[in-house]
Amino acid sequence: MEFSPAPLYQDVAGGPPGGAAHWLRTDDGIRIRVGHWWPEGTARGTVFLFPGRTEYVEKYGDAAREFTRRGLAMLAVDWRGQGLADRLLADRRLGHVARFTDYQRDVAAVVALAATLDLPRPWFVIGHSMGGAIGLRAVIEGLPVAACSFTGPMWGIFFTPVMKPLSWLTSNLAPALGLGHRNPATTSPEPYVILQPFEGNSLTRDQAMYQMMRDQLAAYPDLSLGAPTNIWLREALAECRKLADHSAPDLPCLTYLGSNEQIVDRKAIRTRMAAWPRGELVEIPGGEHEVLMESPAVRGPVYDRLAAHFLAAT
Repeated sequence: MEFSPAPLYQDVAGGPPGGAAHWLRTDDGIRIRVGHWWPEGTARGTVFLFPGRTEYVEKYGDAAREFTRRGLAMLAVDWRGQGLADRLLADRRLGHVARFTDYQRDVAAVVALAATLDLPRPWFVIGHSMGGAIGLRAVIEGLPVAACSFTGPMWGIFFTPVMKPLSWLTSNLAPALGLGHRNPATTSPEPYVILQPFEGNSLTRDQAMYQMMRDQLAAYPDLSLGAPTNIWLREALAECRKLADHSAPDLPCLTYLGSNEQIVDRKAIRTRMAAWPRGELVEIPGGEHEVLMESPAVRGPVYDRLAAHFLAAT
């Protein structure tokens, strides 16, 4: 596995000391970025953190600090089309992927890098939002981890009753009309956290964490990403439907869901977890989409339980 040094914006990541980032190539030639952090002393394993759509390595500097404090190394990835990874369209503001399974090429490159770097084993995975769909596909297909976890996983996308049939129609019709690389009409190419004030946001109840996200994008605009394309939406909806047809893998699984979740489909999460033999669903009362970016009083116990979940599988 060939890789080279990449930027890691520690000034806004706020991660623990000693972090590093690398460029690596997928088997179809896309350059992605991976960042990782090690705990002091002997690591008890490595958490692969699979971010959501629009996200980037630095957003999880706080998560790296929390996991390393609990004796676990952590790795995070800029998926193709976001963060500092190769953007796939001339308009870099739009999130795009040709096929949702292309993200598994990124996963394969991440696993190869982790092996090359000899990141501490056992390995674990936590997938957030879109990373939850990527992570579920990966563990179904044999990702070499001892346990998995998800926060607000995208096993379905939330739509109002009116918008649900329209989303299916437009995501399939628009590409057929040559508009596949355009964003859906109700969305914006500008980042959500820049457009949306803290009041009324659907990500977190913690104002400091919301401001952190805004400050990161203000300092490094190249990390920014806005709406997805119609093709991304078509592929994401199809992937959620395909994943629903698969039974749960034989892995311990701990999933978190905010009771006020408004971005992904709560019913799909509850249905999946009710049928996961070694799975547990924990709902955060009043929680929004970003469980790991809620207040310290909420996220501290979440990290405690995640670390205990992972280490119990060793």
